[in-house]
Amino acid sequence: HYLAGGDVDRVVDALIAAERASIPLTFERSAAIDLAGRDVLEAVQMSVNPKVIETPIISAVAKNGIELKVRARVTVRANIDRLVGGAGEATIIARVGEGIVTTVGSSEEHTDVLENPDHISRTVLGKGLDAGTAFEILSIDIADVDVGRNIGAQLQTDQAEADKKIAQARAEERRAMAVATEQEMRAKTQDMQAKVVEAQAEVPKALAEAFRNGNLGVMDYYNMNNIIADTKMRENFADSE
Repeated sequence: HYLAGGDVDRVVDALIAAERASIPLTFERSAAIDLAGRDVLEAVQMSVNPKVIETPIISAVAKNGIELKVRARVTVRANIDRLVGGAGEATIIARVGEGIVTTVGSSEEHTDVLENPDHISRTVLGKGLDAGTAFEILSIDIADVDVGRNIGAQLQTDQAEADKKIAQARAEERRAMAVATEQEMRAKTQDMQAKVVEAQAEVPKALAEAFRNGNLGVMDYYNMNNIIADTKMRENFADSE
């Protein structure tokens, strides 16, 4: 074991501690645990005196949109049989955090969790989170539960703000289309006025051509002017009435 790079003194101390604690541990298994990079003496001591792992603050949101910040303490005991190839403390913390988020997320009201924080412990403990790890979970205790932000209200506010911006963009689009339509109509009106002016400019030419060709006499011209004047006078009377 020494030639393989192991710590003989630590293995011997672990074997002595295991024998005194009535823990079945052979030299071969102790040497294998030591060569796997784990502290076999600490594992034996943890089997006798369980270790408390404190999770960081875990943020979870209930169904009513209220955020809860939970911190838990996990009491674990080393499992000698699973030390080689078993997952470490980080896996325990991750699994417990996942269980807390799931349990809080399935609660209808955040007050349900505040009233019965032990519901989280029972639910998470019943999931068998220590499977495949080098530890055996003895208990999960909720150390602290704090109320955080109102995530639901914040999401609704953000959605309302997004809807407002969309409505403003659509209103601006409609205004731009209205302005474009107005400019187009104005351009068409100006074009029609230009054509009317152009047509009016052709009238004297047509009259002169009619005089030259003998198609229009002087008396016919005066009669036409009288009719035009009479029509304008009638229109003026109608507008005044």
